[in-house]
Amino acid sequence: MGQITELSSIFGPATAGEEQVTLAILARPHTEYTDYDIAGVIVPTYFDYCLGVGINPVIVLAQMVWETGNLTSWWCGRPQRNPAGIGVNGRRQAETPADRTAWAWKAEYRLWLAGVSFDTWKDDAIPAHIGRLLAWFTKPAQRSVIQRQLIDRALTYRPLDLKHHGSATCLKHLGKVHNPSGEGWASPGPTYGRNLATTALRLERGR
Repeated sequence: MGQITELSSIFGPATAGEEQVTLAILARPHTEYTDYDIAGVIVPTYFDYCLGVGINPVIVLAQMVWETGNLTSWWCGRPQRNPAGIGVNGRRQAETPADRTAWAWKAEYRLWLAGVSFDTWKDDAIPAHIGRLLAWFTKPAQRSVIQRQLIDRALTYRPLDLKHHGSATCLKHLGKVHNPSGEGWASPGPTYGRNLATTALRLERGR
């Protein structure tokens, strides 16, 4: 089992156990989320879904940790529960959006911020995150039935243009500047894959 780098794929067996990953997350500030939220819901749900579709859960949890600042960002807090910046693009406005499904109200700023909110971690946010990541890494014809079902479910929360499906073969390609389709999970994201790999290695060490 090789070391995770920016050239690694998301696919493969778990490179660490739930306990190690949980310890690493709990070792750093995680704001409103309790030990039970993390050890009893978030981490095991990621493991269940990821292993069911052939993905290394450590890598996906690393993306969640990186994107949310170890569960400290406003976007990942309740009621947003956004695990990976899904739909978050920096847009903000004072007027109420005509369609509020992809916007969240931030009272502190008195502004609407673009991004997707999720009702629950277990049944919404986590499957949406994993399914969306799967879409970036697989073309429709390559998918198993369970992968296709998870992707279809994920893209009901936020669609993904078909030209991006399967455009990533390694973590580096999640950065826009490195992705063949001209877009990416992170923009511009020149070091995004490296950051995810570094975070995954820390989770594997349990600290």
